[in-house]
Amino acid sequence: QVQLVESGGGLVQPGGTLTLSCAASGIVGPIYMMSWGREVPGTQRELVASLTAGGDPWYRTFASGRFNISGDTPKGIVNLMMNSLKPEDTAVYFCDARTINGPHNWGQGTQVTVSA
Repeated sequence: QVQLVESGGGLVQPGGTLTLSCAASGIVGPIYMMSWGREVPGTQRELVASLTAGGDPWYRTFASGRFNISGDTPKGIVNLMMNSLKPEDTAVYFCDARTINGPHNWGQGTQVTVSA
């Protein structure tokens, strides 16, 4: 059974830092990419950052320079350190793990709220 468990969400003040963690299990085949996405109610889920099995990161523009993705993709572990958080970063953050040609495997999500 595929399972992705996210943790680390919560309430943080603007300008603060939060680190999300994710652990994947039960995925058949080598994981080639792990990602973080986020979703605000009523809008489409958007990709935030990805980390390949080779250790190459990718960031969406708004995340570049503020967020840092790290982990061990082949082992199904990925973290997202979010710095200089803004109220517009408030969303449910989801972890995803993919094998080559395989489907997205999203976790249940963890709420991040940026508010004074």
